[in-house]
Amino acid sequence: MTVPGIEHVAVVGAGTMGNGIAQVCATSGYRTTLIDVNAEAIERAKKTIAQSVTKLHSKGKISDEARDHALKGIQTSTDLSAAADADLVIEAATENKALKLQIFADLDRLCHANTILATNTSSISITEIAAATKRPQHVIGAHFMNPVPLMALVEIIRGYNTNHATLSTILEFTQSLGKTPVEAADYPGFISNRILCPMINEAIYCVMEGVGTPEAVDTVMRLGMNHPMGPLTLADFVGLDVVLAVMDVLYEGLGDPKYRACPLLRKMVAAGHLGKKSGRGFYVYNE
Repeated sequence: MTVPGIEHVAVVGAGTMGNGIAQVCATSGYRTTLIDVNAEAIERAKKTIAQSVTKLHSKGKISDEARDHALKGIQTSTDLSAAADADLVIEAATENKALKLQIFADLDRLCHANTILATNTSSISITEIAAATKRPQHVIGAHFMNPVPLMALVEIIRGYNTNHATLSTILEFTQSLGKTPVEAADYPGFISNRILCPMINEAIYCVMEGVGTPEAVDTVMRLGMNHPMGPLTLADFVGLDVVLAVMDVLYEGLGDPKYRACPLLRKMVAAGHLGKKSGRGFYVYNE
């Protein structure tokens, strides 16, 4: 069941999060457009979506109609103007504040006045992003979890000027995707990354200081704390550059030295060892 007033959803950014968001929007019956300036990223996203929906369909998780809608119904574009007639735009670009502010300023200019502009940011202030537009009442945070097709949670974050109608619509919309929305205040890192990334950062300190190997740290957290995966495996999966970006936002926004990024994390990112997506992080991955 789709939400009245939302027929066309545009997703900006065809990376891991963007293609996952586009997939669940399409399989839930929304007309979906996936936008990225990089044509190669769009082609990779289409292959990823095809593999994902085929697997979910084979397991009986989605219907024939939902599979076909995702395989054939997602429109793509390298031009942001493809979002012009969308009822909802979800930005899922790189976790870079300057880039997001520019995207929102452009979307504000392109989209009709009542279009809701949502951001999938994992840590950046919704209020600050909204201030780049002339419609802050229609800007909101919708932080999906990775991998989007499998994870139930979506953090919903109101900016200072976000109105109740926008909040209600996004709560209903995320529920229509089969997700569980949870409201969080507009503080750096929100709830999820305020807790998660400092834990990962501390695990990296343990490696840097010789307290334990990556394998030892992950094994302790899996077998001793019953985590489904260790924090360093998770860091590789999320991307060490993303973890570093969040830690920098926490440190800058909260001003507490406990959020200082581990020097080893900063060094690995500088070396291009970003985790699974680069083939090497705390572990080595085959293509």
